[in-house]
Parts: sequence; structure tokens; C-alpha cells
Amino acid sequence: MLSLRGVAARYGPAAVLQQVDLDVAEGETVALLGPNGAGKSTLLAALTGTIRYRSGQVLLRGKDLVSVPAHRIVASGISLVPEGRLVFAPISVADNLRLGALRLDGELRERFDYVYGLFPRLLERSAQAAGTLSGGEQQMLAIGRALMSRPRLLLLDEPFLGLAPLVVSQIRAALEKLRAAGLTILIVEQKLDIALQFAQRAYVLIKGRVVLSESTAALARRPGLSELYFSLAATSSPSSARPTA
Repeated sequence: MLSLRGVAARYGPAAVLQQVDLDVAEGETVALLGPNGAGKSTLLAALTGTIRYRSGQVLLRGKDLVSVPAHRIVASGISLVPEGRLVFAPISVADNLRLGALRLDGELRERFDYVYGLFPRLLERSAQAAGTLSGGEQQMLAIGRALMSRPRLLLLDEPFLGLAPLVVSQIRAALEKLRAAGLTILIVEQKLDIALQFAQRAYVLIKGRVVLSESTAALARRPGLSELYFSLAATSSPSSARPTA
């Protein structure tokens, strides 16, 4: 489904991604792990065309996305659930979802039914301004909006960040349904326990480089995994540096 080869990206003079290689098979769930500042969100931004990588290849089902504008990347089958949700606060839940489906035309009703079936709370709140929703409801809306484009590859950037345990369970159950239905997922996650249980494989990104890549089953069997992970994280940047992603 997705292949990255030698991808490098910068913010001004700062190198954020350095020669990243990564693969996601069709129907697979892959976790991208790493501390703040490792380049995880930058990698997702490169995949969606919201920043341009300086070198390397990003292939979606064999098609190079190097010169494809962001809206065409969405149309080709990649959809992002951004960190922080970024819902359009003044407009209704239904209108937020409709914005995610601009390319679908006649399939709009079908997509609404799909998202409302996955998140019944959104149907109950469909006429309500998105900014008045709880944090968990806004996260449901952000995921629902991404699904309205019928993606082949769903990118999730810290989908459980700042949510209460009950809401985490609800959203995770919905994501499990998507995974069971065969949707390909790349999830950025800092919590090892969630990543190891949810994904099939994982990449650890440190200072813009992939330093570890293996199945989550193998990772879970590593003795002292938490100590290894946090020791890698501690080397990601000097203590005085500001996070870049």
C-alpha cells in the first residue's frame, strides 16, 4: 500500500526527517513510535502533501506522490486525522463531515450512514456546533470526517491524546472495527501499551531516523522494552531543544 524510500524533510535549516524507509502492507496496521520532536507528525505531513519532502520517494500503491498536490493525495486514498482534532468549531457536526466528503458526490448519504453507524453520538449531535462538543466527541468527529473520503490508508496522529479512559475504549473499539474491515492504518502513538496491542508492526523514530523496526509481537517480548524505549527517547534531542513535531 505505502512505501517510503530515503525520505528527508526540513523545516528551514533543521533536518527533521533523515533517509526514512517505511512500508505498510495493504490491510495492515502499523504504529509509528517516538518521543516529541522525533519527526512523526512531519512524516504524516509529508505523506499528505502539506509539506514537501526534500528527497526520496513516497509511493502509494506504486504511484509516486512527489509532485501530487495535497487535495489529489486525498482523492488518491490517503486521509489524515490530525493531532489536536482541528475540527471546524463554528459549523455543525454534519457540515464538518460534509467537508470531508467533497469528492464523493452521489455517495454522500451512504458515507453519513457509515460514520453515524460507527459513532452514534455524532448522529445525536449532528446539528450542534463542533466547538461545543466534548474532547472525545471532537475526536470521533475528526475520525469520522477523515472516513468520509473513503480512504484506503488512514493516518492517525495521536488519536487517544488527552482523552479519558472510557472515551479511549470507545474510540479504540471503533478503530478495531475499521481494522477488521480491512482498512490500512498508520498510527502515530507514544503509548507503548496501546501501540503494541493495536498494531501489527512498529517503527521507532528518533531524531528523524528509523532506529527500530519489527513486529509488535517481537517488540513485546523484548526484555526491558520500556527502559530501551525511554533511553532511546532521552537521546532524541538536547534538553534545551524545542520539539519540532
